[in-house]
Amino acid sequence: MKNKGNQKDAGNRPNKYKASEPEAIIWKLGPGLITGAADDDPSGIATYSQAGAQFGYGMLWTMFFSFPLMAAIQEISARIGRVSGHGIAGNIRLHFPKPYLFGIVLLLLTANIFNLGADIGAMGASMKLLLPGPSSLYTIIFGCISLGLQILVPYTSYVKYLKWLTLSLFAYIATAIFLHEPSWNAIRATVVPSFSLRGEYLAAFIAILGTTISPYLFFWQASQEVEDVTLNKREKPLKTAPEQAPSQFQRIRFDTLIGMFFSNIVAFFIILTAAATLHAHGITEIQTADQAARALEPLAGRFTFVLFAAGIVATGLLAVPVLAGSAAYAVSETFQWTASLEKKPNRAVHFYMTIGIATLLGLLLNFVHLNPIKALFWSAVLNGVVAGPVMVFMMLMATNVDVMRQFTLHPYLRFAGWLTTIVLLLASIGMFVTMFR
Repeated sequence: MKNKGNQKDAGNRPNKYKASEPEAIIWKLGPGLITGAADDDPSGIATYSQAGAQFGYGMLWTMFFSFPLMAAIQEISARIGRVSGHGIAGNIRLHFPKPYLFGIVLLLLTANIFNLGADIGAMGASMKLLLPGPSSLYTIIFGCISLGLQILVPYTSYVKYLKWLTLSLFAYIATAIFLHEPSWNAIRATVVPSFSLRGEYLAAFIAILGTTISPYLFFWQASQEVEDVTLNKREKPLKTAPEQAPSQFQRIRFDTLIGMFFSNIVAFFIILTAAATLHAHGITEIQTADQAARALEPLAGRFTFVLFAAGIVATGLLAVPVLAGSAAYAVSETFQWTASLEKKPNRAVHFYMTIGIATLLGLLLNFVHLNPIKALFWSAVLNGVVAGPVMVFMMLMATNVDVMRQFTLHPYLRFAGWLTTIVLLLASIGMFVTMFR
């Protein structure tokens, strides 16, 4: 990928002229916005749709419960990247024994490949709902398009397209508004939690947490902060340029809060839509994103169906690069390979090979008679298993002066980060308990 000294990067505006306020706000949005939007991938859509179909409005409150946890841990991951100049895997390599590093990266890579397969397959199946033709053909086309864009389009251009793709998530908000939601019952269920210890409720709660707070998002956002430092010659890791810290921390917090709020509000409306249509009509089993779209048509009309299905395709195009890219950053940092979406493929061969192999393996999962429901389930399980241990390492790094120098976490972030870690570890344990009951 090319960068001929261009000072305009994904997260920072050049200071050649003073931007208008709306324009300046848009330019501040980068890694956090894309990370948040990628969280609502087709796998996530399937999970949220199932929660709404099975429990109606009863799980709407989980989005407001998970928002502060998600925002805190994503801000911490971004701070680690910006302060240290290394991604999550790079810091684990520098500060922890190698067996820990290899174990974490192997789990991440496995989970991402399963997730890639589920997302690419969902895109193909959803396109078949909109256009005539075999879903397998669309699956191959979307896999190739996603791979080609990552390899051939310069990152500084590509990230602009990713930002525009985040607008596709408004399809789910529009769908709920079209259905005249939220109702009073939905509002009450949002502010008055109704928790249950029943196995199926607990499993759904764990699945929502695992889908919302996913380890690939930590790796991606930290690596994007490192990428931004690389692209902008005026910036350095904050441990060597502490004077830049106030403005960068302000940008990170703003970007992350907007991105995570956007992610959670869209997930809220997906649950809401499924509850108001599927659950209300006695449909309680939805296991894939395209199945949710198909079930909506006779209940909510053609317009709602088209919006929902088109949103699945767009969110897949947004999420696949994040999944493949986060895997490539982690593997490359592990083996100290050049890792950058801005470099040409011949200057970061192993990095792009990892992207290609991960994407192709995910694509192939759709042609080995792997049940898509099982693919979604196991990707959620693996994400849940990986998230807790990764956050333990992140919190140890973020509170370590060797990694963060004078920028170790403030007490409120330290509390929020450890709380999120404990919740995810308990959720992971709970997931296994519900699996083997």
